[in-house]
Amino acid sequence: MREIVHMVHTSLDGCVEGPAGEFDWPVLGPELSAHSQEMAARCGEFAYGRKVWDMMSAFWPTAESVSDDPHDIAFAPVWRETPKVVFSRTLEKADWNTRVVGGPLPETVAALKAEPGKDLLLMGGAELAAELTARGLIDEYLVFVHPVVLGGTKRPFAEGTPRLGLELVESRVFDGRVVLLRLRRA
Repeated sequence: MREIVHMVHTSLDGCVEGPAGEFDWPVLGPELSAHSQEMAARCGEFAYGRKVWDMMSAFWPTAESVSDDPHDIAFAPVWRETPKVVFSRTLEKADWNTRVVGGPLPETVAALKAEPGKDLLLMGGAELAAELTARGLIDEYLVFVHPVVLGGTKRPFAEGTPRLGLELVESRVFDGRVVLLRLRRA
């Protein structure tokens, strides 16, 4: 059975974006970029909520033409080629090897997990992550803590997310600056 792995970047003060919605602060040096590629290879499908999908699909299809960042250039073809799923009640279709799923989360996620193949990598999405967490549907959390204080209000999990005990299975430092906390449901 496939698992859902939630990957999220957060600031030292626990924010996933700046006060004006900025997401220009995560720094993916060579080690973290390589780890990102390893995660993409481990997981056979990327998963998004609607808001994160809109952000990702606006950047990755043409990333090489707007960025000279080595990570962006290396990851863009991987993003385009990897199957993707978007959880949305309003989006009807999506491009770039993407399917849209709606309906009740427990049944939808159970069906996705029962499919053959590699794990699903859920990227970002505080509201979707909180709802999946509240229902016990995320198996593993990859929290990347960056050395920046943002002063924003959006956290990795929406307000009201129920308490959840997790087991720390790995911690690691990338590029001498970003700390990974890899956790599993206890």
